[in-house]
Amino acid sequence: MNTEMINNSSGNGGNLKIAVQKKGRLYDGSMSLLKECGIDVSNGNNQLRVQAANFPLEVFFLRDDDIPEYVQDAVVDIGFVGENVIAEKNKEISSIEKLGFGKCRLSIAIPKNGSLRSIDDLNSKKIATSYPLILSKFLNEKKIAATIQEISGSVEIAPRIGLADAICDLVSSGSTLFSNELTELETVLRSEAVLISNKNLSVEKQNLLNKLLFRIRAVKKAKNNKYVLLNAPNDKLEAICKLLPGMKSPTILPLAEKGWSSVHSVISENDFWNVIENLKTNGAQGILIIPIEKMIV
Repeated sequence: MNTEMINNSSGNGGNLKIAVQKKGRLYDGSMSLLKECGIDVSNGNNQLRVQAANFPLEVFFLRDDDIPEYVQDAVVDIGFVGENVIAEKNKEISSIEKLGFGKCRLSIAIPKNGSLRSIDDLNSKKIATSYPLILSKFLNEKKIAATIQEISGSVEIAPRIGLADAICDLVSSGSTLFSNELTELETVLRSEAVLISNKNLSVEKQNLLNKLLFRIRAVKKAKNNKYVLLNAPNDKLEAICKLLPGMKSPTILPLAEKGWSSVHSVISENDFWNVIENLKTNGAQGILIIPIEKMIV
């Protein structure tokens, strides 16, 4: 898709234009997030541009490597892209919000049974990568004099075919490295999907972005928290409420059984199991955990 095609694709200049990876590891997460934000986007025919049915948003499906430049040049207003792409392309854009999906790491990997053992062993060696800028900065910081062999795609096979001694590539589960008899040596960069924006949005576009951000943050908060209901003896309420700050404070309702109350609150996903164990220790019973669809604070 070229710049002219995008600029001429819509007669409504008031729509917010967002770039989404057209295929690859961020596509599903991006489309799922828009859906969770209540934005109806249908891409059943694999179109390059889709108009949302219920929000002034146009979605453009682009190569992930092109998204930072398109946002910088105001061809689109905002985009979903990985932090690894932002760092490699080094464009003049604003990173607005981490999105919580597409988490991975850019790592240097070496042959499992080879002679390389430490980062210093990479001196005078060849490293294959699709991220030469990030890798170059990393090697300079570590004072490693290695040759960077830039390739696109199938980086992991480079040591097996004699193209390089090591690689620097994205790692999620590590299964690709394992199947190619490689092992991670050092993490260069940690990455996840982020929302980026052009630095000079109009007031109208900024207002639309703020509305979208409001929805995104509500979805993220919901995913990071659980709704908890429990029964508590009244003589333990003070201790139990200290464990459950919730959004402001727990909701307490009397039960039909004398001396007992129902307590409702919200628990952070990060603290979940520790809080549950402490609740049990303090006499809580009948604990129910319910997922939250949206959370507005």
